[in-house]
Amino acid sequence: MAPGCSWGRDGVLMFQQVPMVEMDGMKLVQSRAILNYIATKYNLYGKDTKERLLIDMYTEGVADLYELLLHLIITPPDQKESKMNLIRDKAKNRFLPAFEKVLKGHGQGYLVGNKLSKADILLTELLYMVEEFDASLLANFTLLQEHEACSS
Repeated sequence: MAPGCSWGRDGVLMFQQVPMVEMDGMKLVQSRAILNYIATKYNLYGKDTKERLLIDMYTEGVADLYELLLHLIITPPDQKESKMNLIRDKAKNRFLPAFEKVLKGHGQGYLVGNKLSKADILLTELLYMVEEFDASLLANFTLLQEHEACSS
């Protein structure tokens, strides 16, 4: 904690770390908790338990690929190329086909239901990251390309 910063010591930051959002008279901490609260408040978290389950499943899949991309930053230089190849393989053969299949099977342009959900928002963010990492990975996934374009 920075000198002179008392946020953590005075109890404002529950775990002495950010993010912290003040909303509806509460101090919210932890990224997923904040996101879930906002998604629920603004009807981005499904209409029933089944939709919430699907949103959570897709969100966790997004998080898995997101984590692989984030770890690339701390990968030692001598391992970077093999790590990049692993990410390309998993993105192209595991994660992107799964999301493409969901969009194709659902036929609505959204992952769940017929409206925007937190899973769509997180997928769009991930697709931008994938595009920056290696835009060619999206070449064979037309529905994901459309999803990215429509969500931005």
